[in-house]
Amino acid sequence: MTDTQTLPLLPVRNTVVFPYVLTPLSVERLISVNSVQAAAASEEKEIFIVSQKNNVDDPTADDLYTIGTKAIIKKLVSPRPNTISIAVQGIERAVLIKVEQTEPFMTGRIRLFPVPQDTSTEIEALRRAILEQVSKALSLIQSDAVLDFSQLFANTGNAMQLVYTIGSILNLPVEREQAVLEAATVLEALTLIHSYVTHEIQVLELSSQISKKVQNEMSKEQREYLLRQQMKAIQQELGEKDPQESEAQLLQERLDKAQLPEEIRKEADRELSKLKKLPAMAPEYHVIRTYLELILELPWLKGTEDEINIEKARKVLDEDHYDLKEIKERILEHLGVLKLNPQAKSPILCFAGPPGVGKTSLGQSIARSLGRTFERLSLGGMHDEAELRGHRRTYIGAMPGAIIRTIRRAGVNNPVLMLDEVDKLGHDFRGDPAAALLEILDPEQNRTFRDNYLDLPFDLSKVFFITTANILDTIPQPLLDRMEILRLSGYSEEEKMEIAKRYLIPKQLKETGLTPEQLKISDEALRRLISRYTREAGVRELERMIGRLARKTALMIAENKSQPTEILPDMLIDYLGPERFFLEQARKELPPGVSTGLAWTEAGGDVLYIEATLLPEGRSMTLTGHLGDVMQESARAAHSYLWSNAEKLGIDPALFQKSGVHIHVPAGAIKKDGPSAGITIATALTSLYSGLPVDSKTGMTGEITLTGLVLPIGGLKEKVLAARRAGLVRVILPKANLKDLRDLPEEIHKEMEFIPVEHVTEVLATAISGLRERMAANTAA
Repeated sequence: MTDTQTLPLLPVRNTVVFPYVLTPLSVERLISVNSVQAAAASEEKEIFIVSQKNNVDDPTADDLYTIGTKAIIKKLVSPRPNTISIAVQGIERAVLIKVEQTEPFMTGRIRLFPVPQDTSTEIEALRRAILEQVSKALSLIQSDAVLDFSQLFANTGNAMQLVYTIGSILNLPVEREQAVLEAATVLEALTLIHSYVTHEIQVLELSSQISKKVQNEMSKEQREYLLRQQMKAIQQELGEKDPQESEAQLLQERLDKAQLPEEIRKEADRELSKLKKLPAMAPEYHVIRTYLELILELPWLKGTEDEINIEKARKVLDEDHYDLKEIKERILEHLGVLKLNPQAKSPILCFAGPPGVGKTSLGQSIARSLGRTFERLSLGGMHDEAELRGHRRTYIGAMPGAIIRTIRRAGVNNPVLMLDEVDKLGHDFRGDPAAALLEILDPEQNRTFRDNYLDLPFDLSKVFFITTANILDTIPQPLLDRMEILRLSGYSEEEKMEIAKRYLIPKQLKETGLTPEQLKISDEALRRLISRYTREAGVRELERMIGRLARKTALMIAENKSQPTEILPDMLIDYLGPERFFLEQARKELPPGVSTGLAWTEAGGDVLYIEATLLPEGRSMTLTGHLGDVMQESARAAHSYLWSNAEKLGIDPALFQKSGVHIHVPAGAIKKDGPSAGITIATALTSLYSGLPVDSKTGMTGEITLTGLVLPIGGLKEKVLAARRAGLVRVILPKANLKDLRDLPEEIHKEMEFIPVEHVTEVLATAISGLRERMAANTAA
């Protein structure tokens, strides 16, 4: 007997036939059918079965593995033409030496490759471990097969039979099955099978967990569905309506009663139809219901009828606000135009001024005089454009923007809407709210304003928009162009006295429940309250102080303690504590090199002293006091002007060459900027170089040019009020600012002297006594 033999060769795809294992195969390819028929016709019915490396229809020797299995055909049936189903019993491993024939069927010369039969303790341990793993795997697949499989292999001593049987059961890739078939030792084969079974158990456990989770969720939903159906049946039996149907019917009734534009009604009907088809537990159901409620609550066609009575409006404005004549006249002009032409596209009013001067209450007065609803929307700190326009409904937690929410809260489509703090809008990567305001405030565009959440056009053209701001520098220019600026200046001490008597004290009496007889504040006490306990352009802090006096008095009355019939200045310390501010008294004497300037701040005006000193053998100019770029440039311009005109002003030019100069502005922790200190710096430098002091009762403000011209400045009223508080009696101001003096109270005109100037030489001659004579002497020489 030779070591080799030639047998019909059956190439198979996607599987491996193992020794000891009975394997069913379906044969369809013609050369494979011929091989099977040739083998079946022989006496031994032997056939060599080998797996293909590549999935091709006409395999060659290169497409086949070299190790296969010699098998016997146990059963052969032909269920349909050109197809044969066979059951083969693997006998032994064999090595394919050569493919000898390819037509009409393949034959191969093979040499037997006996199955390894080595034994060891490690092999026995692995064998037992595999049996346990297989039992576990089968329990995950089908618990009934566990006992049968364990019993089948419990008493067999052939480890390779166990390996091949398990290899045929597991749904392994061909490469892994072939590796098991080609294993050189029993230990290697057992190790491979153990790793494959372990991996299979992990997959089965994970699959089992997923199946259980899905099954639990389905069971919960099915249970809820069943309970809902039962509840529905019970409600029908009791004659009650389904809550979902009742809700949809209620929405339908509200839609029928609501006054909606045709386009809006179509969209609402479409959404309601979608709502009726959804189950109540669906997330989209609640989104649509909330959306429909917003549509129903918005005042699409509902508005108040204007009652424009100019006399009534004038009376309301006078009742609510003291002075502010120009502002009131402008508001009345606006109302007059609306009375004659209700469709007029009026500009957006912007009240600009310091805090507490009555900007918000002016808006309330306008609403009261028109008979409209008043709403206020604060824009301070708003960074995201979506806060105004809303978020799209596709986002979780989406809601309409602040404009639409405010209109819904107002309940009418023509409220007086005050957009507060428009100068404090921010912007970042989420967008620019000012860009959205451009559309909202534009009468040509806001007729069809679209909120991202609502996604329907809403007419904002009937809304009376008013904006407020403390400063205008931070408002984008395109937005500023859409507004008419009405400036509100700070109040003088006399104006605050009148405001306190007319509005603040009666308001606090009402809030605390006191009568006018129970709380009286003397004029002197009120004046000290204004000057020693508040420092502001408006009256907000003053109102708080009066409120504290009223609450202290109310407490004493509630405790049946004796209270004074009138609050006098000396009693303020007991009521409010030590004085918080001291009067800004001007310096009584100014040494050469110091001058008095006037500054504007957001909280009103202030007095600013500018000090200069020479630096012997210095060459440059030093500027300190936290000065901004513009103020530093003003100092350099003033210095250059004086240097170039030194002889004319009676100053030794050598001082500029031999000495440096240091200019300092006290209160260095506060940033200062602006051009209005130009003539004050020039005056301080002239005083320094000439050795002549500046008049201590004179304050000044104005921008200086390199040729000595004095240009106009802003905030004159606040600066003059600050000068008066400090005890100054004379103010030098640019001639172009004379028109602003009419805003000042009459008593200030009586108490103070105003000197308009056009050139810095006029400033120096007025502020520095003795300099005029020097200038005249030099001119004559």
